[in-house]
Amino acid sequence: MPGGGFVRLPGGSVVVALTLPRPSGDGGNVRVLVHAANRARALTRLRNLGMRAVYLRGNAEPPTPDEVTAVLHHPDGLLWRGAPDAAQELWHPIRALLGTS
Repeated sequence: MPGGGFVRLPGGSVVVALTLPRPSGDGGNVRVLVHAANRARALTRLRNLGMRAVYLRGNAEPPTPDEVTAVLHHPDGLLWRGAPDAAQELWHPIRALLGTS
């Protein structure tokens, strides 16, 4: 079961972080960050991109302060990188994971 969590920001929006299996089926996991108005909208954004079986159960792995900063400074508000964290790997836009342009 994928791990994940969320943090509510002072303005009322949330940042959701999920650890999911890599969509391409190559094995391994990815950490996905989504910034949205609420948790339901964050999950809907992922489902609309084709990640149909995405659920957030509990708050076991909330985003770290560095993850929150990364997603807030990205224009799309939707990022990913390989999990477990590789310190040298940078955050990528979701288009790079899904292979869309």
